[in-house]
Amino acid sequence: MSPRHVLLAVLVAAIWGFNFVVLKVGLDEFPPILFSALRFLAAAVPAIFFIGRPSVAWRWVISVGLVLGVAKFSFLFIGLKAGMPAGLSSLVLQSQVIFTAVFAAVVLRERPKPVQVTGIALALAGIGVIAWDYGLSSPLLGFALIVAAAVCWGVSNVLMRYARPADTLRFMVWVSAVAVLPLFALSALTEDMSALGRLDWSGAAAVGYVAWISTLLGFGIWGFLLRQYESSVVAPFSLLVPVFGMFSAWAFLGEDLTGLQSVAGGLVLVGLAIPQLLGRRAARTEVLPEPLVPAGR
Repeated sequence: MSPRHVLLAVLVAAIWGFNFVVLKVGLDEFPPILFSALRFLAAAVPAIFFIGRPSVAWRWVISVGLVLGVAKFSFLFIGLKAGMPAGLSSLVLQSQVIFTAVFAAVVLRERPKPVQVTGIALALAGIGVIAWDYGLSSPLLGFALIVAAAVCWGVSNVLMRYARPADTLRFMVWVSAVAVLPLFALSALTEDMSALGRLDWSGAAAVGYVAWISTLLGFGIWGFLLRQYESSVVAPFSLLVPVFGMFSAWAFLGEDLTGLQSVAGGLVLVGLAIPQLLGRRAARTEVLPEPLVPAGR
């Protein structure tokens, strides 16, 4: 990759990592499902009127919209609201790589290579240690919800393999549009929507960041890079997302990891990096990173 494109890839990782801090800010202003609905509404409108129809079948747009847009982000936002730290969430959410490999093996009959199995085993061990250590001092509900979000992300990645959209940004705008009405309906049924009448600058800024910076700009740049280079060249930069996420959470939210969590986090990152960096020639599942948020993804 050229130095300019390397900087762009690092920039996207930083945007998606910082997204977890912004999510915490937004969740102080809105109930989680309502916040997710506002995020997708802002990402879809008015962009949907200028980008043209999606280049894939509607069944894939709707499927990914429901699994990724509705289910994954509902679990993620509710988990963060339940008290799961932003930095730790950015790390645990990367377990989607594990679930993607498992689902691809079952559904797509993709046989994992030994290097993938090794990486998955290390990452699972790290996730298990984090769950044990976190559960000693905090309820495991938030952790379980983040893992559920990672599972949904893994399912959506397999759906993406079937869809194979030529334009990632256009696809994500339409996915965002699909998620809007179900999320608003869920929020109306389960949450207090009066927060809409108390919208202030911090809430508006949080919605703007996760919709326009994290989703539209982030996926726009990432899609551009994937068109220039093989996914095996671009994908390893997604490993920087939890690094930026944990650093941002420490710098802006005052979050600290325990010593055991730090070691386990390193184990997870090593486990995720092994297939990316050592197995580039192996057949792997192509993963669409988040923001999160995405982001937060």
